[in-house]
Amino acid sequence: MTLTRLWWDRSVVDVVVVGGGPAGWALAWACARREHGVTLVAPGHGWHATYGMWADEVSVLPPASRWVSARARGGGRWLPREYAVLDNDSVLAACAHPGIEVVKNRATAMTATSATLTTGEVLRGMVFDATGARRGSIEQTAYGVVVPGPHEAVFMDWRQPADGPATFLYAVPLPDGRVLLEETCLARRPGLGFTELRDRLHARVGDVTGPVERVRFPVDVPPPHPRARGAIPFGAAAGLIHPATGFSVADTFRLAPAVADTIGRGQRAVRRVIWPWRARLVYRLRRRGLATLLSLTPTEHEEFFDLFFALPARHQRAYLSGRADPAGTAAAMAALFRAAPAHLRRKMVNP
Repeated sequence: MTLTRLWWDRSVVDVVVVGGGPAGWALAWACARREHGVTLVAPGHGWHATYGMWADEVSVLPPASRWVSARARGGGRWLPREYAVLDNDSVLAACAHPGIEVVKNRATAMTATSATLTTGEVLRGMVFDATGARRGSIEQTAYGVVVPGPHEAVFMDWRQPADGPATFLYAVPLPDGRVLLEETCLARRPGLGFTELRDRLHARVGDVTGPVERVRFPVDVPPPHPRARGAIPFGAAAGLIHPATGFSVADTFRLAPAVADTIGRGQRAVRRVIWPWRARLVYRLRRRGLATLLSLTPTEHEEFFDLFFALPARHQRAYLSGRADPAGTAAAMAALFRAAPAHLRRKMVNP
């Protein structure tokens, strides 16, 4: 498909992307680079959340993107991979392209070929829903405070600061030199409330003050049905969130060019690119792991992740980043099962 925008009618476009977060901009950027006509619909400009990925994945970002990376601890051990926190402004600027028309608005309705705006205007093309995850009942929640740096990077510190549900400290450097200290509930139905997370953060690190970040999203969004109709979900809306980390940005940027290359073959082909059968199989394996996490006590959370981060780097990489690698994911899960004591094995088998 080539550029089909009619100069006298803004409503006729190749691609309509609804959503101005990383998923929406990643897809719009990839499509514009392939000379598809792109309209991106978003109510505002800018990303306010903190986004991270593994440092060996930053090559998926647009050129001129910036980030800060650090070696981090997880489960009481140094991780074999560095962790990167994105400089949002630079990534967003790198996604800009003259072929992207930005419409500051919201979509009140979406179909496979049209998006209706609050003004009543209808944009036509292949429509993608990149408005974020909404379905799902198992949530990750977090309460964070931005403080002056430096501070050691911590991916997951599962030592519990107080009695109650299992939470962990996430402490990462930000591109401006400050540090985000965040108390996180990895997965719970429903997610732990912000007040309790705030209290647990203060019990852990003291009465810190600074700009606050609140996070809440589901981690159990399923893949769309292969023959689903309507707007094509992308990013978190498509179930790309990893249930064991909450990550989705790296997979989103990795997938965007493949999606852009497939648009001319129709909607069904695009859906298969986003969710090939191998990725669907990995999703089922990860959901099994999520069920195990939900069954663990606070003490078992610490024990479980200490065992995971003691696995060889290849197994950690496969489980955390191998979205379409069922063999690697299964091998990592099997290695963890072999390393686990009997009481954890029982929960892995019967969560």
